[in-house]
Amino acid sequence: MKLDINEIMKLIPQRYPFLFVDRVEELVKGEKIIALKNVSINEQIFAGHFPGSPTLPGVIIIEALAQTSGILAMFSIPELTKGKPYLAGVNSFKFRHPIYPGDNIILESTLKKRIKNFINFYCRAIVKDKVVAEGELLTALVKVEE
Repeated sequence: MKLDINEIMKLIPQRYPFLFVDRVEELVKGEKIIALKNVSINEQIFAGHFPGSPTLPGVIIIEALAQTSGILAMFSIPELTKGKPYLAGVNSFKFRHPIYPGDNIILESTLKKRIKNFINFYCRAIVKDKVVAEGELLTALVKVEE
């Protein structure tokens, strides 16, 4: 399954300038997702990170992977129709190469296990066929009362 930006915005609450998933290329319910983030010099973060040598911060890479994982969770967990996935933990993340404006990041997330209201994902960010970041994310499923 593929999703465009309009379909993505129906699933997760983030919006500009904090929406970091541009497109979903593949989604297998309950298993994995592959999404895309196009990095532009026009993003506000580059005004201060770092002037003269713009580099995407690691925390933004983690957030992009968390948003990607959230999309997978929304499709995989039926009870999320009245809730949201929230980032609850980051474990064993490694940053192997910097990401620059002009790069296209492939965001991969695989659902590893679910225990009650928590889901563990293994995530990777890939640029030009190189793994630039990888690690585990923990998501908490929070029901939203109406």
